[in-house]
Amino acid sequence: MAPYLIVLLLFPLLLLLLVKRKIIINGNQQLPPSPPKLPILGNLHQLGKRPHRSLCQLSKQYGPVMLLRFGNIPVVIISSAEAAEHVLKTHDLQCCTRPPLSGTRKLSYNFLDIAFAPYGEYWRRIRKLCVVELFSVKRVQSFRFVREEEVASLVSSISQSASSKNPIDLTEKIVTLVANIVFRIAFATNVEATDMAKKNRIKSLVDEAEAIFGSFCGSDYFKYVGWIIDRISGYHSRVEKIFQEMDAFYQLVIDEHLQGVRTVEKEQEEEDIVDVLLGIGRKEAGAGSIQLTKDHIKAVLMNIFLAGISTGSDSLIWAMAELVKNPKVMNKAKEEIRNVIGIKERVTERDTDELHYLKMVIKETLRLYPPVPLLLARQAISNFQINGYDVNPEMIIQINVWAIGRDPEYWKDPEEFLPERFMDSSVDFKGQNFELLPFGGGRRGCPGQYMGTVMLELVLTNLLYFFDWELPKGVEDLNMEEKYGASLVLSKMEPLRLVPVNYLQ
Repeated sequence: MAPYLIVLLLFPLLLLLLVKRKIIINGNQQLPPSPPKLPILGNLHQLGKRPHRSLCQLSKQYGPVMLLRFGNIPVVIISSAEAAEHVLKTHDLQCCTRPPLSGTRKLSYNFLDIAFAPYGEYWRRIRKLCVVELFSVKRVQSFRFVREEEVASLVSSISQSASSKNPIDLTEKIVTLVANIVFRIAFATNVEATDMAKKNRIKSLVDEAEAIFGSFCGSDYFKYVGWIIDRISGYHSRVEKIFQEMDAFYQLVIDEHLQGVRTVEKEQEEEDIVDVLLGIGRKEAGAGSIQLTKDHIKAVLMNIFLAGISTGSDSLIWAMAELVKNPKVMNKAKEEIRNVIGIKERVTERDTDELHYLKMVIKETLRLYPPVPLLLARQAISNFQINGYDVNPEMIIQINVWAIGRDPEYWKDPEEFLPERFMDSSVDFKGQNFELLPFGGGRRGCPGQYMGTVMLELVLTNLLYFFDWELPKGVEDLNMEEKYGASLVLSKMEPLRLVPVNYLQ
């Protein structure tokens, strides 16, 4: 008998066994609704090129709490503010751990396992350290001179280009600016201080690492054969190469600090993040608590490195793109800034305090373009319910903040860029208003959101104070499409090319 005939005859029996097994496992539970799925693949084929959009469309049909299967992994997708509140507030403690790294990601670099540590004593310790020591208001303000220097340098560079009236690649300039700020704050160095080849490699490492964490990994979805897929596809070797370079870079930075090698002028020198972490490590030596080793420092640096550059630069790029597309909003923002500041040669962070409309522009940008459209996955550690549906231990939970930010139930004309919607509104992005969650919330909320928003305000204020902005000759509108792929961040597909016009000259 031909093999396919044997399979055909046995298929009803196999189907019956699978159904019985499902009934036994689920029992009387009320699981979230699910779209139809394929054998083996589950719902992976439905993710599409832009997963946040594909999942948003599915949620319109199957509800704001739905259960998908990615391979053999059950994943609960959250697409409403009410359901997000269940996850981030009501049941935060029951699902605040991260899914374990796959076998291929558990390489020979201990800092990777530390960076993605599950919820527990170590995680709570590092979280407290980040909130109290690294990203407190006092610490963020201590780096004000770094942000102001780098932004002043950007303004000078654009001003020189403006005299020629030629378009500039604002995307490239903003990415370099944010990279310089993050590097100086974290490592007391900047991208421009390195040779060109190293500078470009550092930038590309950010993109590659984000793509890795957002890309398909066979071991994540197929328990027994995934490692074969990863090796055949080249995924494993790609991961090894990227994190080998990262490890070498972090080690170099730590060694330079230990040896007293610094690249910032002494009279401007302040403690950077590495200094702070090394100091804490020395104080805790022999104290009997969880001590900060070099691997712990590398783990913290990697989170800062990945979370700081692309998210900040992408938010600025989307904001400028929307302002150019909406001249009335642009003019209103420029008018406020120029009226409040008056005539000044240099704009500082103190000048942004009274810019209320600019803050609304930033809120609206983060609503439409959350830096991470699908919040980093959580994993349930015990049974609980969301909107009456059962969630079981080890189920993965992902919140589609992009979908929530465009839900007409919470937002009038959700696809329109309307900063005025926040006028006389108490809605903020600090994690307490679940219809606006660009930085997440609960125990896993982003500890660096204050640092990020301070930078957004300073950069946008300077760009709108010193320059008027025009589209290049022959360009009638901007392409606002997002990049394809499963990268963690929401990036604009095409570089933002604009013509700057000096305002004060």
